[in-house]
Amino acid sequence: MSRPASSPGREPRDMTSVAGDDVVVVGSGFGGLSTACYLADAGANVTVLEKNEQLGGRASVLERDGFRFDMGPSWYLMPDVFENFFGHFGKSPDDYYELERLDPHYRMFFKDGDQVDMTPDLERNKELFESYEDGAGEAFDEYLEKSERNYEIGMEHFVYEHRDRLRDFVDTDVLRHSWGLSLIGSMQDHVEDYFDNPKLQQIMQYTLVFLGGSPNNTPALYNLMSHVDFNLGVYYPEGGTGAVVDAMVDLGRELGVTYQTDAPVSEIAGQRGGFAVRTETGETHLPDRVVSNADMAHTERELLPERKRQYDDDYWDSRTYAPSAYLLYLGVEGDVGDLAHHSLVLPTDWDPHFDKIFDNPAWPEDPAYYLCVPSKTDDTVAPEGHSNLFALVPIAAGLEDTPKLREEFRDLVLDDIAEHTGVDLRDRIVVEEAFSVDDFAGRYNSEQGTALGMAHTLRQTAPFRPGHTSDVDGLYYTGSFTTPGIGVPMCLISGLLTAEVMGRE
Repeated sequence: MSRPASSPGREPRDMTSVAGDDVVVVGSGFGGLSTACYLADAGANVTVLEKNEQLGGRASVLERDGFRFDMGPSWYLMPDVFENFFGHFGKSPDDYYELERLDPHYRMFFKDGDQVDMTPDLERNKELFESYEDGAGEAFDEYLEKSERNYEIGMEHFVYEHRDRLRDFVDTDVLRHSWGLSLIGSMQDHVEDYFDNPKLQQIMQYTLVFLGGSPNNTPALYNLMSHVDFNLGVYYPEGGTGAVVDAMVDLGRELGVTYQTDAPVSEIAGQRGGFAVRTETGETHLPDRVVSNADMAHTERELLPERKRQYDDDYWDSRTYAPSAYLLYLGVEGDVGDLAHHSLVLPTDWDPHFDKIFDNPAWPEDPAYYLCVPSKTDDTVAPEGHSNLFALVPIAAGLEDTPKLREEFRDLVLDDIAEHTGVDLRDRIVVEEAFSVDDFAGRYNSEQGTALGMAHTLRQTAPFRPGHTSDVDGLYYTGSFTTPGIGVPMCLISGLLTAEVMGRE
């Protein structure tokens, strides 16, 4: 397979001031794993403490009866970011895992019976758009041109840069580079400038779910995700996302990072100019500095003394959180027909579903959802003659989550899959596990059971999002609650930015 195209990135700035420091990283999500690697490479003595029995945070792996499920992230997007990360250490992703570009990238089942494939062939995609709306093929080209420009400028001058404060955006350099970017307005307004057909609008906006937003509350800047989707491509790492976690852990060990699992942190306290990080198992670590990759709301509310908190309860209660999810992991006998590796099942009008996520929280009656079938690409994730898949339905964070509600929703989802994809799974299930709001809160200490973190609304993006430093000297944050935000690639970059902040202090 040809290597993914590279895009803007940069070498980390000087971090020699961390050399010799003892650092504890709380949590082993992608932000924590990334920060640990950069700090260890700069000479710090790094210990990562993970609450659960395996590393990876939300990128956990479920293994049962010969099936292996990625429990969290399952899309490998922005391959350039992974190239940049491993490249800093003189490595490449293919030193650790193989990538396969998916074709189709994904399949979309509209609930009126339409079925479309988005493929690596841009001309084919352009023809598809034109078939839905006169002039939409040309608009597709124009949209991607704008998206690519936003991506290149945004990544180079904003995402990979420290701009944690509002004043960092009010200078001539920022204004020069941001001229012409789609910064104002919602994604819905922006997409409507190019396409009238609601299905085409949905195709250009489905990635907003990865950012924890909706078309009406996500800034138009995130049209850059279409460049990620159509131009950079959608890949699958052999072994799934768990293989990427293993790669980062292996790299960290090569750099000298120490990892401890089953080590839930119960307190972060000051001690003689440093810190005392205590675990529920009775251990005490005495580092010079601490990085929290645990959800920031949990760190502030549960791990720090009240006088050391940067934000009060009113702040956290007033945030807009990305959706939680209802996940149904299924091992089934036989094939799964027309389902692709990635499939999306969408009502022709998805506004009522988004309304029940952000405005009037409730379990959706006509859900939009995602189906992942890695066994279409990887025969190691299921026993011979079986298929591995999971269904993910975005739902509101903080919803009531009871066994009765889950059982009713399970039946609704399985019925809906059969009706709208033609694949009936109901009599072939041999392994089944559900995961939802209460599980996200319990396993990952996530605020209101959010599956992702803080949503990327206009008031929670860039300088309006928590940064990497804390009011407590020597305490730092990394991961999806901080800049640049939600998603595996963003958390990798967050690790770089956090390490750089530590290196200059």
